[in-house]
Amino acid sequence: MAFVNGGGVVQAANGRGAVQRCGRDRNFSRSSHVRVFARASPAAAAAAETTTSDVMELTLDNVETVLDELRPYLMADGGNCSVHEIDGATVKLLLEGACGSCASSAVTMSMGIEKRLKEKIPEIESVVQVAPDGPELNEENIERVLGEVRPFLNVAGGTIELTSVTGVDGPMPTVRLQMSGTGSAINSVKMEITQRLRRNFPVIGQVMIK
Repeated sequence: MAFVNGGGVVQAANGRGAVQRCGRDRNFSRSSHVRVFARASPAAAAAAETTTSDVMELTLDNVETVLDELRPYLMADGGNCSVHEIDGATVKLLLEGACGSCASSAVTMSMGIEKRLKEKIPEIESVVQVAPDGPELNEENIERVLGEVRPFLNVAGGTIELTSVTGVDGPMPTVRLQMSGTGSAINSVKMEITQRLRRNFPVIGQVMIK
């Protein structure tokens, strides 16, 4: 469903197709999403190359048509995407499911989705990823998540402190943490911290723990 707001911005409540949730580990490797757009057979690749000459007008329906070509690959890895809004020549997309929490989401966006949209719809100047509904990525909210795991970490004889949050307005926000303690229990808590941060803040590009 789409509507035009007072500023002439076309907005869409949802992209076509239901989001396919996947029970697999959401922390996919960087290569898994790079491969997403390299799986086509030679025949399919040739067909795709031929269709690039069919230039489309920048409309919501045409953006959805191009995304429909890519969705099977995203859904194969447990993700999807939907149009958040079209603002002038900028298309804003929401990566969903595994794609939204994957550290390679910026690569998926720029090397796959953005490239294909611009090929088919030259009017598009930029394609950007928007954050899904949820807590804002800031120090206060990160500390809240860390507070949930600190009791377990203390039992294991360790501590965790937030060092910095950088790149919040860019494609690859980075959270840096300082952790103390050693042993298998500490390593398990380290993994849990990373997973919790990604679940709460899907826009996070990297979680770096020293």
